[in-house]
Amino acid sequence: SHMEANENTPHHRAETPRRRAAVVGAGIAGLAAALRLHQQGWDVVVIERAPARRSSGYLVNLHGPGYAAAERLGLVPALTSRDIGFFTSVLVHADGREKFRIPAAVTEAAVGNRALSVFRGDLESALYDAVAGLADIHFGSTVQTIAQTAEEVVITLSDGTCRRTELLVGADGVHSRVRELAFGAEHEYFVDLGHVVSAFPLGTVPSHVPEGAGATFIGPGRTAAVMNLGSQRSSAFFTYRCPDPGTELALGATAALDRAFGDLGGGVADALRQLSAAPGTAYFDSVGQIVMDRWSQGRVVLLGDAAWCVTVFAGYGAALALDGADRLGTAIAAHDDIPTALHTWETSLRPEVHKRQALARRGISRFAPPTRTHVWAGEKMLRAIQLPGIRGLVRRSIQRANN
Repeated sequence: SHMEANENTPHHRAETPRRRAAVVGAGIAGLAAALRLHQQGWDVVVIERAPARRSSGYLVNLHGPGYAAAERLGLVPALTSRDIGFFTSVLVHADGREKFRIPAAVTEAAVGNRALSVFRGDLESALYDAVAGLADIHFGSTVQTIAQTAEEVVITLSDGTCRRTELLVGADGVHSRVRELAFGAEHEYFVDLGHVVSAFPLGTVPSHVPEGAGATFIGPGRTAAVMNLGSQRSSAFFTYRCPDPGTELALGATAALDRAFGDLGGGVADALRQLSAAPGTAYFDSVGQIVMDRWSQGRVVLLGDAAWCVTVFAGYGAALALDGADRLGTAIAAHDDIPTALHTWETSLRPEVHKRQALARRGISRFAPPTRTHVWAGEKMLRAIQLPGIRGLVRRSIQRANN
């Protein structure tokens, strides 16, 4: 095999220059793609707009294909030490008093043991640690122009340097610069779902939420969740329906969330107080999906949120990014011709993405129920989950969704 030839004949490598790829974006999708391509024997450079690594507050769940991809990428040992595991969910009234709780064991029974629950920042760190020694990572750098020939992609960067590469992976998120340069303006592909979302870490443990639990308030058009997983691991998550997300974003996270959730007590009030003391810590954005007919053009391919943002309502973005990156490496290994590899990859992944985007659009009514009646019906369902017969149904439906 090709691998054996490399091992047995050291001079072989010198004759065959390693193939070159550039990845834009050092988030989950970009780092996973860099790791996977390196495993395939490519030289990879990663270009990241942010001046330094960021860490962000919300939880990502890896089960089904997401867990399998993490396993194939060799990330499971590092992630296991950061696994939060299953925790108690407490549904609360507007003032923070408990309505009812769903014990950790219920979720565990439903999801099974091939699952990881980690903070997004921890998943990015595990990927970064795996990639840092293997790829060249440039922070504080953006792509200014992209030009393609049949043989290569030529990109110029914000520092004026020019790079030639055989493959360009745009993994630069929902507001992707690569997508804008290679496929056209964001508004052509961004489908606004009429909601905003915010997540931020909590510097001090939320006093109104029991340790090892997440307290969630769900009301018409909005959800607020505050997690107490101990020091350095507590966080808050907010989403609400709004006709004009642009107006909300202009207000900024602190003012907008105060206006939308300021009437609530308990853990939510605590989280909002912490945010106003440290306003720079929040992720705050409108909720929209990226919908495109194709994710690649020649030697340029989009990956993760840049290509198919499923939104937080899918609860599956990180898993899809890992699985997509892993499958991309597999397709490139199977086809010498890059455009063919990209086309094959896209065709195989598209049905899964369609399914996740549809589930997310349906899932909005769980996070932002249209009316009080919807809120009540959702609670009734959550209470029912705890009955043993229904638990089995939930487990089977989760397994079905993952297959």
